[in-house]
Amino acid sequence: MTTTTPAWARIMAPLSGGKADAGVLGAAAVLAEAFDAELAAIYVPADVADLMPWMGEGFMGGVQIAAVESLKEAAAEGRAGAMTAFDACPYAHKRFIGLESPVWSALSMQSRLSDVVVFDSDSARGRGPMAQAFQQIVAAEQRPVLVAREGLAVGGVAAIAWDGGKEASRAMRTALPLLQKASKVAILSCCAASPRDFDPAEVQAFLTARGVTAEIRLIEGGGEVGPALLKTAKDLGASLFVAGAYGHPRLQEFIFGGATKAFLTGDGPSLFLSH
Repeated sequence: MTTTTPAWARIMAPLSGGKADAGVLGAAAVLAEAFDAELAAIYVPADVADLMPWMGEGFMGGVQIAAVESLKEAAAEGRAGAMTAFDACPYAHKRFIGLESPVWSALSMQSRLSDVVVFDSDSARGRGPMAQAFQQIVAAEQRPVLVAREGLAVGGVAAIAWDGGKEASRAMRTALPLLQKASKVAILSCCAASPRDFDPAEVQAFLTARGVTAEIRLIEGGGEVGPALLKTAKDLGASLFVAGAYGHPRLQEFIFGGATKAFLTGDGPSLFLSH
């Protein structure tokens, strides 16, 4: 008897115990349901171990003890909030996991065992309690990430930002299960803005061989191409924008800007990113 292995089997939703958890779980459920995958809800508390350098080795005064107790109380309260959002999520194939110290290494391990990690737009923009987790997962762990925004849909229009780079290649190949379900796929390229010599028709042929019919949209001009790519995706009615993340060093992108910064801070469709 032949069994079919699902394209994706585990969708991860990091939770903070705050108001944003319900939206993150809802988006993760949309993704999980499309692939009959497990939704892994991962509660990420603040880590007591992060206080240790501030306390000083071998010393626990009254202020430090109070700080630790406050952090533990906040973690317990956050866990309860995350559990409330988890229980309210109607998706049946789900599991709740609360991380313990060392939190960041545990978060990394959970991401390595997941196919896609879902965040909200605020986290991707560096705001809120999950901002550090977003940077860790997408940049340090190099795991595929979905930044969920309004209008997220599996089976809608998908746009791919293609510059021939390894980050764009990884994102496109990892997103194949979504692209194969899309109603329409468009490859967006601005050849003048890239130092690479590439032909978008080659990635079009790559997708065709894997059951994805895609059209090519060429964007004129150079310079800051990120906003132009997003505008084209919006004009196409895309509900998903697939792109490589941090093709340049993160510090350089932070200081001087870059396509990734434009994708994260701009308005548009949900983002599927891979570094």
